[in-house]
Amino acid sequence: MSRLAGWFRSGAKPGSGAESPSPMDSITKEKANLVDAMTWVELIMNDDIDGAWEKLQLGDSSFHEMGSAVAFFMRSVLGFEKQVMTEATARLNDCETRAWADLKRAQKHGPAYNGSQLYPPGTEYELIIAETQLMGAVVGVLHESLVEAMRSFYKLRKAFLTLDAIVASEAKIFGKTTPGSSRTSLTGSSSASDSSWSESSATTVNGSDADAFVDARETLSGQQTPSDPVDALPASTISQLEKLSLGKLEGASKESLGSKDSDLSSDLELGNPVDKFIHSGANMCFGVLLLILSLIPPAFSRILSVVGFHGDRSRAVKMLWKSAAHSNINGAVAGMMLLVFYNGLLGAADILPDQKDYDEDAEAVGPPIEKCEKLLANMRSRYPDSRLWRVEESRMLANERKLPEALELLQTGKESKMKQVAALNNFELSLDGMFSYEWELMRDSFLKCLEVNDWSPSMYYYMAGCASLELYRNAFHSGDKDEARRQKNKTEELYRKAPTVIGKKRLMARQLPLETFLQRKIQKWEDRAKAMGIDLADAIGSSPALEMCYVWNGQKRMGPEQLAKGLDYLKWERCTASKDVVAKIQEEKDEMGVWAVSRAALLRGAGKLDEARTLLQDKILAHDKSVFKGTMKDDYVMPAAIYEMGAIAWTECCSPPEGGKEEILEYRRKKMLECEENINKVKVWEAYVLDARIGLRATSGLETLAWFKRKNGW
Repeated sequence: MSRLAGWFRSGAKPGSGAESPSPMDSITKEKANLVDAMTWVELIMNDDIDGAWEKLQLGDSSFHEMGSAVAFFMRSVLGFEKQVMTEATARLNDCETRAWADLKRAQKHGPAYNGSQLYPPGTEYELIIAETQLMGAVVGVLHESLVEAMRSFYKLRKAFLTLDAIVASEAKIFGKTTPGSSRTSLTGSSSASDSSWSESSATTVNGSDADAFVDARETLSGQQTPSDPVDALPASTISQLEKLSLGKLEGASKESLGSKDSDLSSDLELGNPVDKFIHSGANMCFGVLLLILSLIPPAFSRILSVVGFHGDRSRAVKMLWKSAAHSNINGAVAGMMLLVFYNGLLGAADILPDQKDYDEDAEAVGPPIEKCEKLLANMRSRYPDSRLWRVEESRMLANERKLPEALELLQTGKESKMKQVAALNNFELSLDGMFSYEWELMRDSFLKCLEVNDWSPSMYYYMAGCASLELYRNAFHSGDKDEARRQKNKTEELYRKAPTVIGKKRLMARQLPLETFLQRKIQKWEDRAKAMGIDLADAIGSSPALEMCYVWNGQKRMGPEQLAKGLDYLKWERCTASKDVVAKIQEEKDEMGVWAVSRAALLRGAGKLDEARTLLQDKILAHDKSVFKGTMKDDYVMPAAIYEMGAIAWTECCSPPEGGKEEILEYRRKKMLECEENINKVKVWEAYVLDARIGLRATSGLETLAWFKRKNGW
């Protein structure tokens, strides 16, 4: 039977043999569909995406379609597989089409058929539409097509407007005004003054407080709407609403992961599944969208002008914490995004709040460690069979410079049934193997990436080649000629294989920046080997593996032992060419610049700030930037050095010398300004091959500096 049949049946004429369902039956069925779909979609977060898919196919509603679309979406973003992304796009489009039909039906029937006790009719379908648009936008950007990417930015804009309207209506419901809300719905159905709100709103609270809530709702939905509806409420009602929004009413409070001052409430127990779905979903989706927009590096600032909106990291984080308090799929996705943000994105940032300065406002720019640990424990308890949370725990350990513990976690336990999660685990293992200088583990893990994921085969070959090069150098200097010959052949085989598979994966119709990077490196080495009459493996100068550690900001994960070993691996004596050849390699200023940046980052991590600063000034900053320009030159060296100077200044700002209170404050202000000056230079630097990666660190740094200045009133 057509899935549309049920919708048209409600409009059948009397005597036609078909009876329209009563409002109560429709509401009951809607809630049942929602609960059923949300139950099964949660299996995705417990490592059972196939089980979720199978169960969701048994249902027939917009909620079930959304669940199925989420399953494909998770596969696509975790695995970067083109075929899965194409299928995900089709599923998301189908889901959006059906939700639009349901939205029109809900608006047509009005309050009598409204499953929500708080929101205007059809808000749950507006949320589904916004979610599909948001997921579709992410998939589109990951897709190889530039046309799909541009369509994605338009979808982001539509999702932004819809979610902004839902959140604005919530703010009015709870008696608060959300900063920056446009209060304009794309469809017009989310206006907070919609007279269709149900009388049953009062069931969310108890006793006399319910009367105050009803009075407030009726005032907001009345015929005479003031310029700001909240202004018309009696003082006693506003007081009750403020208590309600903070979860202080009897029977309405619960322990929450949310921020105390967030602009919307998750401390309120929502007994209605539709209301809970809308509230947790709107906060999750809008939080994700605002966070994504706030993280766009300077090099892609044009995207913001296309979308027409800017991110708001502080608001985004508060909304995600609020959603994460709910034990449903929305809360799980919000929790996942928070952990990815703190452990992954901020894990690659250097300019973060010092723990002695940390306050509640710092949550937008630096990880609240205890809250993250509590969130992770909660997720692992809810989804005990999922390896996804194990990966996040390993990242948390690595960011605490506990690489051995992180490696053990990634190498033990059951393998994930979701190949995308298994691939994520393996990639994280590959990186931590590199940061620990376990070259065989690094090589084998990156080669395994070729079997489980097609994100960038050329990068996997290149990284495996970096590990093999270190094994060749080890064998060469230990005098094991047979092993040296084997490792040398393997190194050259892997390096030469990498360029042949470039372009298998593209981003917005462009070659991946890291693939452009490795293509230049290998061609540079090939040209040098030919010019000097030596083999490829012997023509390589400063350790490419340590350079890749810098690209992934691995020095942040390294403990004292790894930092010291890294300096040893960067010694020029590690090279396998003759002293005369090595001396010629050292004459190349960009080659020395790569070595200096890699070494300075390790020195900074070890607290040797003066030595790091002097190295950068002598080997890089003393030259004109034109020295590092050219087809085969490492053009990222100069902006990376400037960024490192800013990171050094911030480290000094967080560790001032002893002195009086005013003296210390002035020292910190001076170092903060020095840091800001350098990071602003990086922000506006011309295009270079690693501008997205270094630009992301710069963007995060500027967010931290803005917080620090507000905190100190500067």
